[in-house]
Amino acid sequence: MITLDPRSATPPFEQLRVQVIAQITDGTLIAGTRLPTVRRLADDLGIAPNTVARAYRELEADGFIETRGRNGTYINARGDAAEQQAQVAARAFVDRTRQLGIDSAAALALVNAALRS
Repeated sequence: MITLDPRSATPPFEQLRVQVIAQITDGTLIAGTRLPTVRRLADDLGIAPNTVARAYRELEADGFIETRGRNGTYINARGDAAEQQAQVAARAFVDRTRQLGIDSAAALALVNAALRS
């Protein structure tokens, strides 16, 4: 979840950029996660679309995200090749468990059981 502090001396685009990077680093946002559209995120945060667009441009220039035209904006895989493949597999697992209606706690239990075996 992104929150902006209107009283901060840090510009909103930078607050947004830093928070997205932090969520990528801590694993909240993993490779393949689709980000909201510029307009939707701007509406959600109560800021101008150009502010979100600037943050997205800078994140893309730094390799954190990629824009796939009309298909949207996604988190890029980071780290070594093995970690990138694991991120993609994790995203696929999350997507599939959601399709099956399995809640997060049950999905994590399945992963922990698989790791123990």
